Amino acid sequence: MSARIIDGKAIASALKVEIKQEVENLKSSGIIPGLATLLIGENPASHIYVKSKHRACQEVGIASFDHVLPADSKLEDVIGTVNKLNADRTVHAILVQLPLPPQIDVDSVLNAISPWKDVDGFHPANLGRLFAAKDLSELSNDKRVVPIPCTPQGMLVMLQKCGVTIAGKKAVVVGRSMIVGKPMAALLLACHATVTIAHSKTKDLEGCCRGADILVAAIGKIHMIHSGMVQEGAVVLDVGINRQPDGKITGDVDFDSVKEKAGWITPVPGGVGPMTIVMLLKNTVLLANSFLKR
Repeated sequence: MSARIIDGKAIASALKVEIKQEVENLKSSGIIPGLATLLIGENPASHIYVKSKHRACQEVGIASFDHVLPADSKLEDVIGTVNKLNADRTVHAILVQLPLPPQIDVDSVLNAISPWKDVDGFHPANLGRLFAAKDLSELSNDKRVVPIPCTPQGMLVMLQKCGVTIAGKKAVVVGRSMIVGKPMAALLLACHATVTIAHSKTKDLEGCCRGADILVAAIGKIHMIHSGMVQEGAVVLDVGINRQPDGKITGDVDFDSVKEKAGWITPVPGGVGPMTIVMLLKNTVLLANSFLKR
């Protein structure tokens, strides 16, 4: 029997309706949630991504502010812009579009963003709180909301919407980036899963993956995860966005073979991708609401 498809587009569409209502509620309190994006250089893909984020903001009523600096900008100029956005009370969330030009130190820029406006959840203070959390409840309370990196958060919401039980399950995350792999592992731990992070140096990667009830593929290699690496009935989440020679987009999972063994599976495109942008909107609203409480 083929796996059930986790429709990221449908889930994201429903969440946008909820977020739009939350935005209206904030506006009635005198707060218009605002997201500022900062793009350095002329990377065509980055410009497309930023435009899609502004378009999503418009759909739910979030104010968006577009800031573009030239590719030859100096680090101090970029940080200077970030500091201005930190001080701007109409901006509740700041997103620096990656990648950055080679002369710009990524960590210096991300660390300059106020943790209170860190919509991506990449600031060390927010990542630290995520990794320290023993339970999801510790990431959201009246005193402090911790923005969770958007892609891992989107995957968690997908699991919840599908009714997948996480506590007690064996989860394997293939990939150890600070954008997806590591925060996803921390999030699953906070949901009481038993988590393994696998990577290019993992011995017997296939055997490691076969033990997973929940398998997350975040490695950036076309169809690296095949049916022999998946146990019957597993939940498979594919983060990969890879372009094939014919120009089509595909994931890290060999979808056609794996869907015959998995219980649930995300497609590429139409799976995790749409959820990432919606979580950006959700984090913007969370940070705006936190601003209201401070």
